[in-house]
Amino acid sequence: MGTILVTGCAGFIGSHVCTLLLEKGFSVIGIDNFDPFYNRSVKEMNLSKFKDHSSFSFYEIDITEGLDAVTEKNIDAVIHLAAKAGVRPSIEDPEGYIKVNINGTQKVHEFMQARQIRKLVFASSSSVYGNNKKMPFSESDNVDNPISPYAYTKKAGEQMNYTLHHLYNTDVINLRFFTVYGPGQRPDLAIHKFVKAIANNQALVLFGDGATARDYTYVDDTVSGIYNALQYCLNNKGLYETINLGNNKPVKLNELVDIIYAEMGKEKQVVYEAMQPGDVDITYADISKAGNLLNYKPGTDMKTGIKKFIDWYKSLAEE
Repeated sequence: MGTILVTGCAGFIGSHVCTLLLEKGFSVIGIDNFDPFYNRSVKEMNLSKFKDHSSFSFYEIDITEGLDAVTEKNIDAVIHLAAKAGVRPSIEDPEGYIKVNINGTQKVHEFMQARQIRKLVFASSSSVYGNNKKMPFSESDNVDNPISPYAYTKKAGEQMNYTLHHLYNTDVINLRFFTVYGPGQRPDLAIHKFVKAIANNQALVLFGDGATARDYTYVDDTVSGIYNALQYCLNNKGLYETINLGNNKPVKLNELVDIIYAEMGKEKQVVYEAMQPGDVDITYADISKAGNLLNYKPGTDMKTGIKKFIDWYKSLAEE
């Protein structure tokens, strides 16, 4: 089946990607630096699910220092997921985001050049759209107005990838993720924080009036899109594509909160505060291109996805 290098392999999405690749018969080289953005034990738990697989090898590497420690040859493709994530933290530490998301991506490019790897699937973000007024967001929309450092580092990654494609005939697919959630979700993200607070009988703090909306995408749907993008990249030449991986069904914050409270059987406790800098009003993915090129068909509705997440969260408490 081939060998795939996955950066950010111990993270939320990366660990799901590695699990699927191994199930499909690929050999996987995983890279992660256990960034202290959240507790290392969370990533260790993610990694433990496949770390001992005979077709998996792991390197604890900071991509900003280069990937020269990787010894394997004949790598067929790179899935580059490693990044500093989060809109609000990027406003507090723009230099850190530039270092990892831009300079780190350049180091990945240098590694690919040195090993003559010509296939790249890159994790971009719906954040690049900013407060786009046209709905839904299409890959052809102008993305010249990012409203957070995180967003501009992801746009920079896409542009760097074009240069890699243009100069070195590297096939590239940039995937713009839309608010991925599900079992294993990072503890700093809204759904995880909400479920934890409700479980502890704490009031939820919502920023804005609850009318903001996100195109929440269940992790299995996103990972199926990543896998299909990899296959498309491996089987075609001359590629440079940017593709949305969303759900095409924005959910308002108030509606999300109601779903979570109903599933958890708790009385609603909510406090509203001012919108935070860098937050967008809505994300809404046009996924027609993903459907046409990748046969992408997200199939998990919000209530089902939330139930699966809550079941996973409760299982942690029982361990």
